[in-house]
Amino acid sequence: MRGDHLDWPFFDDSHRAYAAMVDGWCVSQADPAHPAARDAVDRACKDAVRTMGDAGLLRQCVPQVGGGARASVDSRSVCIARERLAYHDGLADFAFAMQGLGSGAIALAGSDAQRARWLPSVAEGRAIAAFALSEPGAGSDVAALTTRALRDGNGWVLDGEKTWISNGGIADFYCVFARTSDAGSRGISAFVVPADARGLAIAERLDVIAPHPLARIAFDGCRIPANALLGAEGEGFKLAMRTLDIFRASVAAAAVGFARRALDAAVAQARSRTMFGGKLADLQLTQVALGDMATAIDRSALLTYRAAWLRDVKGVRTTREAAMAKLEATESAQRVIDAALQLHGGAGVQQGNVCERLYRDIRALRIYEGASEVQRLVIGRNVLAESNG
Repeated sequence: MRGDHLDWPFFDDSHRAYAAMVDGWCVSQADPAHPAARDAVDRACKDAVRTMGDAGLLRQCVPQVGGGARASVDSRSVCIARERLAYHDGLADFAFAMQGLGSGAIALAGSDAQRARWLPSVAEGRAIAAFALSEPGAGSDVAALTTRALRDGNGWVLDGEKTWISNGGIADFYCVFARTSDAGSRGISAFVVPADARGLAIAERLDVIAPHPLARIAFDGCRIPANALLGAEGEGFKLAMRTLDIFRASVAAAAVGFARRALDAAVAQARSRTMFGGKLADLQLTQVALGDMATAIDRSALLTYRAAWLRDVKGVRTTREAAMAKLEATESAQRVIDAALQLHGGAGVQQGNVCERLYRDIRALRIYEGASEVQRLVIGRNVLAESNG
């Protein structure tokens, strides 16, 4: 993979050193040829978390505990890791990302005790995290969630259902968002719930286009202590949005990684494939396609690392910039991968071909952490709000 974008002004030597560390892990550990069997996928995901923890990679997506002021995730490092991991192994990228997203609410709003209990284990790869927000009737419309958390003595009781939960079935804990009052989005609170909590059950494992650990989770009288509350009561919606804001740009980075791998595969195919007495690369149609692919990738990367840089360096909220990055990068990556597959002809749709795998890997990124249509709404509303200001 070309790494010359690390010379862009968004990065410093620490980012380049971290990129080299991730590359080293990928060379020794990444294995994109994951079998689709659920047990094998679960095992591969757990192994990836453990070995990334051992290598120190996860500390970039999970803030350190202690030392007074709370450390923040370095968005550029997270994006660098996701781009490189996705280039090599989509499941490894998934495992890395979920350690950050799944523990993000604890990092942002957890008490000192909650942070000390969970964050070191997540960073070391000894505990697997999950972010439990979506419901059967509340995906993009988060404010419509119906899972309830009712006070009961010195604690809470959870009832309801979550679905499309990444790491569902293999997580050690879930950051769960539930309704504690009927005050719309202001009636949602967040809780950290251990996977072995009584009344929490994996109702269904979900198999999707690219093998990932996903599940529907049911809460039936799930009793948790008072200190399971993350932050203040009624601030769960804001906490969920803040968590997504931090990690949404990293989804774009993963899409860039997938697209870069597709471009490299397309270039190799164009140079080696004989056609009409020459090489596929000699045809102007091929050159135009490769030019469009390369331009789309750099455009996406610039938007991605701009969002990360603004958050890290300028310290501003990047809702609009992250939405732009995710929208452009995921939609462009789909087109780039499709074009790369087309250049491979029939071989491109054969199982085991890199383009066939990437075609399955990219599709979910246009949906999770906010579908493309939602990103367009976010951007448009932000533009209108700025014009009113």
